[in-house]
Amino acid sequence: MPESDTEELSRVVARVRERIDPDATERAALSEAVDALSARVEEALDELGVAADVVQVGSTARGTWVSGDRDIDLFVRFPEETDRESLERYGLALGNEVLPNGREEYAEHPYVTGEFEGFDVDLVPCFDVEDGASLRSAVDRTPHHNRYLEARLDDELAAEVRVFKRFLKGIGAYGSDLRTRGFSGYLTELLVLEHGGFESLLRAAADWHPPVEFDPERHGTRSFDDPLVVVDPTDPTRNVAAVCTAENVARLQHYAREFLADPRVEVFFSDDPDPLSAEEVREHVRRRGTEPLAIAFDAPDVVEDQLYPQLYKSIAGVESELGRRGFDPLRTATFADDRAVLFVELAHRTLPNVERHGGPPVHVREHAEGFYDAYAGDADGNGERDGDDDSNTYGPFLDGDRYAVEREREFTDAVDLLESEALFEVGLGSHVESSLADGYEILADEDVGELADEFGVELARYFDPRP
Repeated sequence: MPESDTEELSRVVARVRERIDPDATERAALSEAVDALSARVEEALDELGVAADVVQVGSTARGTWVSGDRDIDLFVRFPEETDRESLERYGLALGNEVLPNGREEYAEHPYVTGEFEGFDVDLVPCFDVEDGASLRSAVDRTPHHNRYLEARLDDELAAEVRVFKRFLKGIGAYGSDLRTRGFSGYLTELLVLEHGGFESLLRAAADWHPPVEFDPERHGTRSFDDPLVVVDPTDPTRNVAAVCTAENVARLQHYAREFLADPRVEVFFSDDPDPLSAEEVREHVRRRGTEPLAIAFDAPDVVEDQLYPQLYKSIAGVESELGRRGFDPLRTATFADDRAVLFVELAHRTLPNVERHGGPPVHVREHAEGFYDAYAGDADGNGERDGDDDSNTYGPFLDGDRYAVEREREFTDAVDLLESEALFEVGLGSHVESSLADGYEILADEDVGELADEFGVELARYFDPRP
C-alpha cells in the first residue's frame, strides 16, 4: 500500500477510535459497578459459608469493550471437588441474592442474568479447574482465557482489538452466536494478538488461503476440518474459531481487501437497509421472473442458539429435496420473529408430468441388468409386461450406450410437495418439525410480499445481496 494510503487508513482508524473508545466517565461507571457487584457476591458467599471467589471476565475485564457496550460478566469459581448439584444450587442462590430482579437462564448449567446500574450482568458459576483443558463444564475455561489475555494485551493492543471488533460488527461478521456464526470476542483478541494489530491482521486476512491455522502456544493435539483454526492457548484440543463459517471468513477477506484499497469510516458503521414494502417485494419478484415460495409458521419457543441451527438445517433439507425433484432452487433464506419463515426461490415451480432417469452403461452388466429389470418388470414369453403397474413409465430404452427411462413425477408443483407429508421427510430440526406439525402456510410467487410487514429488512437484504 502506498504511503499516502497508509496515512489515510491511519486517519480513518483514528476517527473510528474517537467513536468507540470508552471515555473516562464510562470506564469509571463500569469499574464502580463491578466493585459493587463483586462486594455483593463476596458478602453472599460469606453468608452461605462457601469457599469460592468471584472474577470479572470478558471484554470489560480486558479493556477490549467498545463504547456503548453494557455487559459485565462475573464468574464465581467453586472448588473443583464441588459436586455439580451443589454448584448449581449455590450459583442460583448467589445470582438471585446479588441480582434480585434478575432471571434464571440455562446453558450447560443454570446461571442468573439481570441489570445493575444500567449494565447487563451475567453471574455464572464455574469450577476452579487447574487449566483450560481440565474441564468439568464448558464455562470453566473462561477464567483461563481471561488470565491468558490480561498478561499479553497492553492498552494499545486492546485499542486495536476494539477497532477490529467494530470492523467485524460493521460487516456483519461479529458474534459467535449460532445465528451469526461469526467471530467471537475471544477469537478477535487472539487474532489481533497473533498479528500485532488491526492493519497487519487485515493485510494477512486479505491473502489467506483457507484452511488457515494459528496455534499461539504451538501445543495443538488434534486436527480440525474448519476454514479458520485458532488453537485455544488454554486448551490444545479446541478450535476457538470452530463456529465461524466459511462464508464469514470469506466476508472478512472481501472487506479487508476493500478497506485496504479504499479506507472508509462507513465500513465500521453500516446500517440496516430500509425495509421493503409488500409492493416492493412483489416488484422484485416480477422483475426476477422466478418462483419464490415461503413456508411460514409459528416460531418455536426456544432461545436463538437452539432455533437458528434448526432453521438452517430445515432450509437445507427443503432446498435439497426441491433440487432433487428438479425444481432448481436458486437461493434460500430463513427469518424468525414471532413467525419463522423458510424461504426458497425456484427457477421453476411447475414441471412436466414425466422426468428422465438415466441408468448405467449396458456393458456394466450387473448394474445394467438390475436397472433394466427394475423398470421392465416381469415379462412373459413374448417380452410383454404383466399387468399395468408400470403404464406411466416409458422404457427402458437405449440412450447411446446407456439404459434410460422416463417416469411419472410424484409432484409436478412445488407447492403440492411442500403441502404434503414429504415435507416432514427432508431432515427438519426437531422443534421446527413440531411447529410445522401444528400448522403452516405456503406463500407462493407475489404472495410472499405479505411477509414484508414482519420481515421487510430481511427481504431487503435478500433482494439486494451484499458480501
